[in-house]
Amino acid sequence: MSANRPAAVVVLAAGEGTRMKSATPKVLHELCGRSLVGHVLAAARELEPENLVVVVGHAREKVVAHLGEIDPGVRTAVQAEQNGTGHAVRMGLEELGGGVDGTVVVVCGDTPLLTGETLKNLAATHTTAGNAVTVLTAEVPDATGYGRIVRDGVSGAVTAIVEHKDADGSQLAIREINSGVFAFDGQLLADALGKVRTDNSQGEEYLTDVLGILREAGHRVGASIAGDHREIAGINNRVQLAEARRILNDRLLTQAMLAGVSIIDPASTWVDVTVTFERDAIVHPGTQLQGATHLAEGAEVGPNSRLNDTRVGAGARVDNTVANNAEVGPQANVGPFAYLRPGTCIGLKAKVGTYVETKNATIGEGTKIPHLSYVGDATIGEYSNIGAASVFVNYDGKDKHHTTIGSHCRTGSDNMFVAPVTIGDGAYTAAGSVITKDVPPGSLAVARGQQRNIEGWVARKRPGSAAAKAAEVASREPEGEA
Repeated sequence: MSANRPAAVVVLAAGEGTRMKSATPKVLHELCGRSLVGHVLAAARELEPENLVVVVGHAREKVVAHLGEIDPGVRTAVQAEQNGTGHAVRMGLEELGGGVDGTVVVVCGDTPLLTGETLKNLAATHTTAGNAVTVLTAEVPDATGYGRIVRDGVSGAVTAIVEHKDADGSQLAIREINSGVFAFDGQLLADALGKVRTDNSQGEEYLTDVLGILREAGHRVGASIAGDHREIAGINNRVQLAEARRILNDRLLTQAMLAGVSIIDPASTWVDVTVTFERDAIVHPGTQLQGATHLAEGAEVGPNSRLNDTRVGAGARVDNTVANNAEVGPQANVGPFAYLRPGTCIGLKAKVGTYVETKNATIGEGTKIPHLSYVGDATIGEYSNIGAASVFVNYDGKDKHHTTIGSHCRTGSDNMFVAPVTIGDGAYTAAGSVITKDVPPGSLAVARGQQRNIEGWVARKRPGSAAAKAAEVASREPEGEA
């Protein structure tokens, strides 16, 4: 077990976040495929803490339900009234039985850019220096509004955190700020929290007061500086949420490109943290990759495509397509303007073309559905061709039914396959047919009325019309001289 492994991580997620102006609790707002608190938990889990506690308060039923979905092993503590950060941490420790032997890391639930690496450095600095408390700090270009880190000029130890409104001229010049993330000695933290007072303008228990209490008791207070000041940014409104999304998205795209993925236009490409790539994948502009989407080696997606929980095989091409919970086989070709709904499975070298919609459909190797068709609740074998404007009529108003089309079939344009129905291997269907009965292998199915021409109908029913005049002229022309 690592010496830097903390006994507990306490995540503060009780606030309402009124500046978000939302019915959704602030920590449940999402960016890049995870909630704010979900990003924080992912970073905290990299520390492998013995205990992970989230302090909840506002809309706690929603927050607790979400935590159960994304991290069932997390514990929760309730801060019924938001009486300050110190009070919140005290609630977290009470969930763990009071004082904790070992390091306790405290993080904020609205800092989605915080990385596990930074938390590991904080824990290592805390342990190595033997500090009672170590604060995560950052040097920022503009420290306006932040608490300043005041250090001893000789030892470099942190002597105070001074809020912006209380800082004097020399302190205002300090660019190192408090992040609100700390590592504490668990027993010393519990003792100091019992001494925190509420004689301040907010009448709350401030966690930052613990630093002064421990320092006055002769304990060492240190700091760990984050490598990128943007990591500690908290989210308080939609503008900051969008800024954080841009930063995290750029971080994810950079990782992908360094791993051998071509992102043609990073500014218009958006990915979730759960998306994975193999080398030589290509992503064109205007593309969104979400959920558990995976692009295999040499796969090419976009432009203007949105894939959610979709796997794209090696060398496949997906162009101007929306796909959800689908699988595109190696060297398959999809789009442009295709819609792959859940349960779609496209085989090796198959084609799903322009304005084709599929749902719960298995499409065999080499099979083509080139244009203007709906294929739902169907199984199609290998190397068949589905004619343009075909519809798999799978719903009778109450139940869904299945259509099976065999291998090496050729179905005509404007066919309706009224499920349940089976087309045997090597069978053909005539254009314009409504297929309601099974077609044996190797047969031709024709299911349409006989054509009947009623001559002179336009002249009798539409006299004087442009059509009637054109027909009259055509009837006077010698045959073959149109």
